Amino acid sequence: MDNQKLPNIVFIMADDMGYGDVGCYNPDSKIPTPNMDQLAQEGIRFTDAHSPSAVCTPTRYGVLTGRYCWRSRLKRGVLYGYEPALIEPDRLTVPSMLKKSGYNTACIGKWHLGIGFSTKPEYDYDFDAPLPWGNAKRELEENIDFHAPLTGGPTDIGFDYFYGTAGCPTCQPPYGFIENESFVEIPSEYRGEPDFTGRPGMTAPSWHHKDADPVIAQKAVEYIDSQADEPFFLYMTPSAPHEPCVEEVVPEFARGQSDAGPRGDLVWLVDWMVGEVMQALDRTGKTDDTLIFVTSDNGALPGDRIKGGKGPMPYNIYDHKSCGDWRGYKAHIWEGGHREPLIARWNGVIEPNTESDALVCLTDLMETCAAIVETDVPDDAGQDSCNILPALLGQETIRPLREAIVHHSSNGVFSIRHNEWKLVIGTEGSGGWPPPSDGGPKPDSPGQLYHIYDDPYETDNQWSNRPEIVQKLTNLLEKFEQEGHSRM
Repeated sequence: MDNQKLPNIVFIMADDMGYGDVGCYNPDSKIPTPNMDQLAQEGIRFTDAHSPSAVCTPTRYGVLTGRYCWRSRLKRGVLYGYEPALIEPDRLTVPSMLKKSGYNTACIGKWHLGIGFSTKPEYDYDFDAPLPWGNAKRELEENIDFHAPLTGGPTDIGFDYFYGTAGCPTCQPPYGFIENESFVEIPSEYRGEPDFTGRPGMTAPSWHHKDADPVIAQKAVEYIDSQADEPFFLYMTPSAPHEPCVEEVVPEFARGQSDAGPRGDLVWLVDWMVGEVMQALDRTGKTDDTLIFVTSDNGALPGDRIKGGKGPMPYNIYDHKSCGDWRGYKAHIWEGGHREPLIARWNGVIEPNTESDALVCLTDLMETCAAIVETDVPDDAGQDSCNILPALLGQETIRPLREAIVHHSSNGVFSIRHNEWKLVIGTEGSGGWPPPSDGGPKPDSPGQLYHIYDDPYETDNQWSNRPEIVQKLTNLLEKFEQEGHSRM
């Protein structure tokens, strides 16, 4: 393709939106999602799409690098706000690859992949400490030099423009927007009483959680409006529906839009943001020239957490299945932790109102974009990315698009999916913190083996019955680990 025919690419990734939240995946959803449903009617809906991790940071690393995050310095968990840049400075990324093909690139929304902060001259801090750090101490936060340029962020790994936040806009300090390498408004106040399940921390004086996503949507629309002749890549990452799922963090116009409480209203807000982007593409005449993806970074929480709630399910659920019928939730190694809604529309290229059961992973963005712009990904990049363009185009293929997917839970539990089988290693539990909570892998523990085609909801553990399958998948996982790549 020459530059005149290259499509704009928009990748929208919600934060903790589940498979069962979106109407086109769950007809019984308590949340209206008309814009995502329209995209599915006009494009393709994947039913076996997965995030590489069941939590935020590692999935974002995988999407932008095409590489599993457990290959990096972050072996489990997420970043907490002030850790240095996780993406290595010399690593090829989706935006840096697309720039070589003439794309303008923008990251708008939640970053959560580490940024290089500086401390005040009199304060010494070890920014090379092992990852992750955990919640920042007030002493560190009050000694950050927020006037100093930020390093290692989006504009240093391939994005021409960045407008967003260092971590989760509603849950992780510092609270304030960054434009390119500088804060728009300096976080100068320490707010010690955060919204429920949020964290205290340094905050820009005019910051309000409920304004974060409307501003992100506005900036995305402004970016689309500003683009003229060259193709563009927009990576838009809302905060919603991440915790704290309370009315105070929901914009006034979104309150009560669902029958699933504040968390449901935040899913509705994601759909509204998708609609804002769709309208901007229509208004500027770019719809037919744009490939748009909508997905989520990991599974959902069950609902709104109950203040002081205890017991097996301390959430208000509203008779709504946030992860559909899949077992488990965000952070878990089970399907609910990593099976995602994934919708794509490309008018005139993708057949409308189609569905694919191809096994795909969000790390596949890099190889797919490379196929679209007709370039090659070098051997030392995109190690866990596969080209899913044939599935988007509805083409028959002789072999699967990818050999397998390696899943990873918040506490570092591995599983591997190969065709009909899914193996979980080192635990008989969830591998994550929501109920039923579970720790990390235990070397001598039995694992789990499920026949996903016959037992999609992981109810019949075949670990003891099929030792040959356990050994085969264990060997395949070890091969992927030792060889440093998994792409075909």
